[in-house]
Amino acid sequence: MFSAQEYFLNREISWLKFNERVLEESMDKDKPLLERLKFIAITSSNLDEFFMIRVAGLKQQLESGVNKTDLAGLSVREQLQEIYAATNELVQNQYHSLKKIMQELSEQGIEFTIVSKLNPKEKEWVKNYFHYTIYPVITPLAVDASHPFPFLANRTLNLAVLLTDKKGDTSTAVVQVPAVLPRLVEVSLPGKAGGKKKIVFLGEIIQTYCEHLFLGYAVKDAVLFRITRNADLFIDEEESEDLLAEVEKSLRQRRHGQPVRLEIGKAKDRMLRDFVIDSVRVGGQEIFEIPGPIDATCFMKFADLPGFEHLRYQSLTPQLPADLNGIEDVMAGGHLFEVIREQDILVHLPYESFEPVVEFITKASVDPDVLAIKQTLYRVGGNSPIVSALAQAAENGKQVTVLVELKARFDEENNILWARRLEEAGCHVIYGLVGLKTHAKITLVVRRESGGIKRYVHLSTGNYNDSTARLYTDIGLFTANDQFGVDASAFFNMLSGYSDPPVWNKFVVAPLGLRQGILELIQREIEWAQAGQPAYIIGKMNSLLDKEIIMKLYEASSKGVKIDLIVRGICVLRPGLAGISETISVRSIVGRFLEHSRVFYFANGGDAKVFLSSADWMPRNLDFRVELFFPVDDPRHIARIKSILDLMLADNQKARIMRSDGVYRRPDKRSKGAGTAINCQAQLYRQALETGKAGRLPLDKQLKPMYRKKE
Repeated sequence: MFSAQEYFLNREISWLKFNERVLEESMDKDKPLLERLKFIAITSSNLDEFFMIRVAGLKQQLESGVNKTDLAGLSVREQLQEIYAATNELVQNQYHSLKKIMQELSEQGIEFTIVSKLNPKEKEWVKNYFHYTIYPVITPLAVDASHPFPFLANRTLNLAVLLTDKKGDTSTAVVQVPAVLPRLVEVSLPGKAGGKKKIVFLGEIIQTYCEHLFLGYAVKDAVLFRITRNADLFIDEEESEDLLAEVEKSLRQRRHGQPVRLEIGKAKDRMLRDFVIDSVRVGGQEIFEIPGPIDATCFMKFADLPGFEHLRYQSLTPQLPADLNGIEDVMAGGHLFEVIREQDILVHLPYESFEPVVEFITKASVDPDVLAIKQTLYRVGGNSPIVSALAQAAENGKQVTVLVELKARFDEENNILWARRLEEAGCHVIYGLVGLKTHAKITLVVRRESGGIKRYVHLSTGNYNDSTARLYTDIGLFTANDQFGVDASAFFNMLSGYSDPPVWNKFVVAPLGLRQGILELIQREIEWAQAGQPAYIIGKMNSLLDKEIIMKLYEASSKGVKIDLIVRGICVLRPGLAGISETISVRSIVGRFLEHSRVFYFANGGDAKVFLSSADWMPRNLDFRVELFFPVDDPRHIARIKSILDLMLADNQKARIMRSDGVYRRPDKRSKGAGTAINCQAQLYRQALETGKAGRLPLDKQLKPMYRKKE
């Protein structure tokens, strides 16, 4: 058994390499320009969360005197040093890519510019915009002996100003760039139609005209900056009598977390730069001088700019799931329960429609034969039709139990609102379990039928979120299998009461037995390999971090088991090590859709087994979350999922393959498919078009296109 540190990569650097792969999508010349711009925004958003949680956690460890080493043998201090160096390089590459995209957008009629480069009429328009729109909203804040440096909220954009009075004495002030106004301002001259759109940044407008805020003073210098704070929540669940109130209290504390990063523009005067650094109280490595507009997350909304559809992806409409083809009016006629009773139904998002999931719960809410609905909710979209249906069901007198996970990171406030709404409607709401996050995705509908009580179950790898269902790849399963139904009832009883874990028929549940279950499946492949029978593992997940499972994979590889891993994000396993992981390959697919499904294939000596799960192979999922891991029994579905995995392994357009040193490289585009270019996401949508029947969905029930054109 192996245990040396050189067999593992560092998780934080692995994550940064994932964000590099995201950034590479902004450099793809084959991608529409505004879609490339979105990947600039996604890179920034990812970095924000990384610093707010991961870097903040490492800083807390260091400040507490903890300097332990990770699996790769790096101390906390060494990890932070590597993170800062890698992030600096990433940011430089990001803004280099942004500059190129802006140049290309200018050629397409969208010009990002600064006030000084506008013509006189345009400057006059911007000046009026400042005086009549911006000026009434902003408040200059002096910083001196009687005015301490103001508290600046996490991720807000601010302007530091260095002033001189008539005597030549200097003063400093801070102006917060208002978040209530658009960050990108289109210069709109009266009577001007068509032609090039000119865009100026809100912060740059304030920077240009801030002298009007300080009458009697001259502006010597002004620089924009942004603070990222520790946003991890500490929730004392053991002592809390009201978890919802405790989460709300922690959310208020999040806004006041310690600074972990300072992004700052280029200041002409060293004094102003030092003023900001000293006031924010960050160290040298935590300071990032940004060679462009600070906070590139603003480009996410801007990329939906009306009138430039040719610079975005062509709209795609999810198709009716293949399992519902040939079944007339199954959605409109309310026959979904009958279909599920006859056969399991597989839904592959976003290529197939999320609407059957919505319809499943909506029909249950009004069906007089439905007695109870039970569901877990982790991340829910705005104006969720599922939440509305659950509320309607309770108002209709059905027994509705909903576990709303209040601790879903960065969705806490949203989930609190949904929990209260559901309670007001009469649902029984559970706020999660003490010490654990409930990450499982499951719905149980209990229905009275002629043959007695029948249970219908929906399980998924992804959230019950109709918005992300158009952007994330996930797989869901509808079933009326009695063993699944019994397990589902036992699962909800375990969540809502004091029921001991049962002996499961189909489910494997974390944290009670999932780790052991996975280890046993890998061990079984080892035994098949030793017996000379087919032994093969394909694992698709978002992250691979768990040391015990990685060690078991190494053991399996050393015994001849072929292992192909499709890991979108963090992977600390090192493939291709002689005698250790020679039969293991690791690839990451980053493309138009976010790869989110967790799928696991085991050759099992020729009798293949496929499992779906809500869990990645990470300690937090296996030990500190309630997760579900469940089999796919229908041979048709096993074959279909295997073909999906095979297509991903053949991808030579959006896949990157990891070397043993952790560096990712694009595959040889001719390595598979006899020279054919294979983009698995594009091909899966084409397959959905060929097998799906979007027209069978009533128009008012079809999902909006994944990239909807603006009116």
